[in-house]
Amino acid sequence: MLLNEERRSTDTSGSGFGAWRRARPFVGGLLTILSGVAIFLSSQLDLGNIRIQLGIEGFQATVIPIGLVLLGALAILMPAHHVFYGVLSLAVAIYSLVGVNLGGFVVGMLLGCVGGILVVAWMPRAARAEAAGADDGDARASEEDETEPEDEAAPSIEALLGAQEAAEAQPRMDAAPHAGPAPLRRDRAQDTPTTDAAA
Repeated sequence: MLLNEERRSTDTSGSGFGAWRRARPFVGGLLTILSGVAIFLSSQLDLGNIRIQLGIEGFQATVIPIGLVLLGALAILMPAHHVFYGVLSLAVAIYSLVGVNLGGFVVGMLLGCVGGILVVAWMPRAARAEAAGADDGDARASEEDETEPEDEAAPSIEALLGAQEAAEAQPRMDAAPHAGPAPLRRDRAQDTPTTDAAA
């Protein structure tokens, strides 16, 4: 409990960079930027006179890493659009598996996938507090439902039989005279339909 209170007190005051970092998907954006760098470096790998290049060479080896770095930076700088940037960075990171040296020898692709997922899953502090409050309210309501005593027990057999006997004792409704409109009959003399009440 004490640690949570200390954390809350430091979170509210916060330093300039700490408050700025908590207001955006910083870790996810940073991992996405690192994935772009790892993929770019894997496409520039030389062993003496041998250049290592797996996959499609050329344009994609430059565009995919630059795209990942750009998407990571945009996710950090414009957190309002974090879902869009996270989904795009996830798709580009997965495509880098085919496009650039097995996605930077799989390391760059994994960094990009984790970064994209973290960017998509990020939530502002106000929304997190609101969601936590709603969850607490649901939990409290369910606890109250569980703790309420059960006043209404199942009806006993005697009560059910008593209700059945009471229903049988009441006069039957179909035995009562019919109170609806009188049936129509034809008057042979006038050959027009009349009611019994008029006849």
